[in-house]
Amino acid sequence: MKLSQASKKQLRDLLCELGIYIREAVCKSRSLGISKLSRISAITASDTIFAIDRVSEKAIFAWFEKSWPKKWPVQLVMEGIDEEEKVVFPRGATLAQTVFKCILDPIDGTRGLMYDKRSAWILSGIALQRGDATQLEDICIAVMTEIPTTRQWRSDQISAIKGQGINARCFDTRSKAKHNAGRVLNLKASRAKNCINGFASFARFFPQGKAITSRIEESLWRNVYGEEAFSGSTIFEDQYISTGGQLYELLCGHDRAVFDIRPLVFTKIRASASLVCHPYDICTQLILLEAGAVIEHPMGGGIKVPLDTTTAVAWVGYANKSIARKLRAPLRRALRKELKLK
Repeated sequence: MKLSQASKKQLRDLLCELGIYIREAVCKSRSLGISKLSRISAITASDTIFAIDRVSEKAIFAWFEKSWPKKWPVQLVMEGIDEEEKVVFPRGATLAQTVFKCILDPIDGTRGLMYDKRSAWILSGIALQRGDATQLEDICIAVMTEIPTTRQWRSDQISAIKGQGINARCFDTRSKAKHNAGRVLNLKASRAKNCINGFASFARFFPQGKAITSRIEESLWRNVYGEEAFSGSTIFEDQYISTGGQLYELLCGHDRAVFDIRPLVFTKIRASASLVCHPYDICTQLILLEAGAVIEHPMGGGIKVPLDTTTAVAWVGYANKSIARKLRAPLRRALRKELKLK
């Protein structure tokens, strides 16, 4: 099936509409208070599900029931849906009839949002259906929508159609206008040639694997920048507990590199790999690529994973090709040395 330009635009508009619908539902739910929304609802093979996640899941099902076009049967894959459960819209359609596979992270960054520390993100991507063979790289349209903290009035939304660049807008969440088109944003990744005096972070959100991750990080910076990285000119880090948030920081020029090597480290130390990045967390990688930045596997090449909820994903994002060229080889050497990778 070949999608027309009109169909691609319609699909992007639908995912943008979905993101706004979920954002509004989650923001309204905050009147219940942190204690209720932070209760653990379930523990699955992919992640811990909190009460606030159930709010977004309910909104997603309601929106698909009401708004998804019947002409395009779609399989829904997302955190919170069991891997064996095949959810298809419109109701009554079979998996064999589906034209698309849509992968979603209802709230990426739940922990930060629950405690009103930092924005979370609604992530969505859609690909032509190829059954179990459907891969992350097959996603042709992606949208990420910000769920702001209570201190924010602004919510950003960035979308991309493969081969057509990105569309970025911001919305005033205080507005009661029925049709709020938002305001155009001009997001640009950093054009810096190196990471000195900038932000470049290794994801280490939990105690597991911090020591070995730090050794890899120190080895990388010492090999690339020598003592300059350890003197007055230094490299800063930012632990944003959200893959979508990390992608946004690269998109808007705040960060120069982000490294998420948790699956590789956890395998080495034989730790549980449940609290790592999964395909639904990284389903908006298309946006970063369309913005001209670089995202790839830490050992090189594209991120080749199925659109499921359990596969562990290791990735690295570079703000531009210049930084990628400087860091790729030293990173791989550090990974081979510490993790004994081939």
